[in-house]
Amino acid sequence: MPSGIIESLDHEGRGIARQDGKAIFVESALPGECVDYASFRKKPNYELAQLVRVLQPSPHRVTPPCPHFGICGGCALQHLSSSAQVAVKQRLLEDALWHIGRVRPEQILPPVSGQPWAYRQRARFGVRNIPGKGGVLIGFHERRSSYIADIRSCAILPDHVSALLMPLRELLAQLSLLDRLPQIEVAVGEQSTALVLRILQSLTAKDEQLLRDFADRHQVVFYLQPKGPDTARLFYPATAPDLFYTLPEFGLDMAFRPTDFTQVNHAVNRVLVRKTLQLLDPQPGERIADMFCGLGNFTLPIARLGALVHGVEGSPALVGRGRETARRTGLGDLASFSVANLFLADEKKLAALGPFDKMLIDPPREGAIELVKALGSQGPRRVVYVSCNPATLARDAAAMVAVNGYRFRAAGVLNMFPHTAHVESIALFERP
Repeated sequence: MPSGIIESLDHEGRGIARQDGKAIFVESALPGECVDYASFRKKPNYELAQLVRVLQPSPHRVTPPCPHFGICGGCALQHLSSSAQVAVKQRLLEDALWHIGRVRPEQILPPVSGQPWAYRQRARFGVRNIPGKGGVLIGFHERRSSYIADIRSCAILPDHVSALLMPLRELLAQLSLLDRLPQIEVAVGEQSTALVLRILQSLTAKDEQLLRDFADRHQVVFYLQPKGPDTARLFYPATAPDLFYTLPEFGLDMAFRPTDFTQVNHAVNRVLVRKTLQLLDPQPGERIADMFCGLGNFTLPIARLGALVHGVEGSPALVGRGRETARRTGLGDLASFSVANLFLADEKKLAALGPFDKMLIDPPREGAIELVKALGSQGPRRVVYVSCNPATLARDAAAMVAVNGYRFRAAGVLNMFPHTAHVESIALFERP
């Protein structure tokens, strides 16, 4: 059985060893460890392997508190201490910036982390009925598998949501459309918890009564989603409070629908907004662009500080949500919104929005390369870029520096998703 020394972690949280010039990706192995491993996939330039035995453990290795860790694919790093997780993610960011973009920031920002457990306010669970494996299963996928993990609790979910997993299994076992209900989406707000059932056929009268009884007993709100996310509709109770999260530092309640994109970690999101605005430094009278603005997570705090801000987003529904919140909070004169596909941005389309003093860019995993290239040499004097993918940030940072002439002032990580390999980061660029 082969052994190896783990040098580092990859972007999926796997340990990397090297044998005869070939990279070996070992699940659940940590940097500095000497391990035995067994390869389950061999390619000419790399191998994928599972950990067999730790011969020399890392001082940062801890016992995972979740009994499902190693089977459930929801977490990848529970065996690594929380402080070491942040350090690893900082290293992943720095490595991506250099090896992909050939850029380094002038300053590394202090990392941001929060509560490591019970942090996840959003989740999407698969549902399967497998009589030979315990009946109804609700949970994340197993590692390296399309099967649903047989989880009975989840330590990264709020306690009250984790406690719903087994009662939900009992409920679904009684529904007539059990085999036509592939997914449940969970969204937690400040005053309510929504469960969105993805249904592929109509409910019977008995099904409806079972859902009402469950909602009353467990104080949850049911939505039904027959097709895409925009078809999700409130089912019960009709008088349920709206979903919202708070940005108390800015006096804002941010309303959202259960299928809208919002950050899963509300506590770290509040810190993210604060840190982002510290770097952006909006001033009254400045004109600021918020690109990929969503429902206004940054747009409205910028307006609260007195700047004129224009949010651009590809989803008409999210833009509508942003406009309504701006109106409700008295920020309609400072915050405006428009719908545009920023993946097709060019200099002409950007110029049509008018000049901006500063810009915030918060794209999805694909990054914002077309928008970055469209900035050219006459773009805003300061740009803050919030990223959920170090690889595309590195690519876009290279264009900001080499093509547009910005200085790469600072970058750092936020541990938005503890115990996963997901890296959220923030970067600051300025004109010389």
